[in-house]
Amino acid sequence: MSVKYKPVGWNRNKIIYDLFLAAAVAIYLLVFINLGPLLSANAAATDGEIIKMRAFGSCAFLMLTFVLCIGPLARFDVRWLPVLYNRRHFGVMTAAVASAHAWFVAGHYASLSATPEAVAILSSNTSFGQVLGFPFELFGVLALSILVLLAATSHDFWLSFLTPPVWKAIHMLVYLAFACVTLHVTLGPIQAATHPAFAIVALAAVILAGGLHASAGLRDTAFERANPAPLADATGWIEVGDPASIPDKRARIVVLPDGSRVAVFRYDGKISAVTNVCVHQNGPLGEGRIIGGLVTCPWHGFQYRANDGCAPAPFTERIATYRLRLEGGRLFVDPSPNPPGTPVEPVAWTGAAP
Repeated sequence: MSVKYKPVGWNRNKIIYDLFLAAAVAIYLLVFINLGPLLSANAAATDGEIIKMRAFGSCAFLMLTFVLCIGPLARFDVRWLPVLYNRRHFGVMTAAVASAHAWFVAGHYASLSATPEAVAILSSNTSFGQVLGFPFELFGVLALSILVLLAATSHDFWLSFLTPPVWKAIHMLVYLAFACVTLHVTLGPIQAATHPAFAIVALAAVILAGGLHASAGLRDTAFERANPAPLADATGWIEVGDPASIPDKRARIVVLPDGSRVAVFRYDGKISAVTNVCVHQNGPLGEGRIIGGLVTCPWHGFQYRANDGCAPAPFTERIATYRLRLEGGRLFVDPSPNPPGTPVEPVAWTGAAP
């Protein structure tokens, strides 16, 4: 994307991904529209428009839940990586489904009002002083606004234009969107539902998303405790350990005294060290591997040469490199990073891995 911007970089995997996702959404909507009336004892709730708005609303809620779960799942099991690579496609479709839900809501509840639909939805309920009947619509509007913003800025053009830190900060609003959707559902449809299925699914979704993120956080904490920043030697360099402990074409992640992380890769009889942070979306490079001779980020497949941290031509991304030395069969890394794209001669190692 640093070379040429395209609306969508279509390839076979993306096409299959999107077709599968669209089919799954269509199947869910058809099943809900046909079976939804069975979950409602209230005759009014079986109205076609109400069923459609609930179908699209529940679908958007479940899709948003899954979007939040993809990241932790991919960290626990690499088989989820293909889903992670195109997560933004998933997010855009989630925003589209949520927008359809809002369109049905506005068409059903505000179409007969002389007040503009948006104004009617935001002003018709003002019961702020009570839980039962609280204006849950506001949470839905805020959640939809965030989802549309994230979909509109999902392209790598905005990632480059806004810079990765700003873009990442904006897209962290997805957690606020999830909180708003949860409140929107809890204070609205669930309170009016006569069947416990809706409450059970909502509770399960919150527990699943929260549990996976908590587990991933505990995993990182456990890693830091098991891999404390080692003491520097007399020259200030940090011991990495036995090169044989580094898996072939993979990395060992080393925590430096300042808390930053270095990914030390062993490949083709050589060892190189680069920052653990991908410049694309701060992905953990050390959890990736060497593919085609290049360090490959596990999140979106961005690649860099291990010896100089540069993306292969014609791409222009660069990451910081670190100096290494082998002494007495032990590997050491200089904790001071080189400027991004600085060539560093790899350490030659021909020993045998255990």
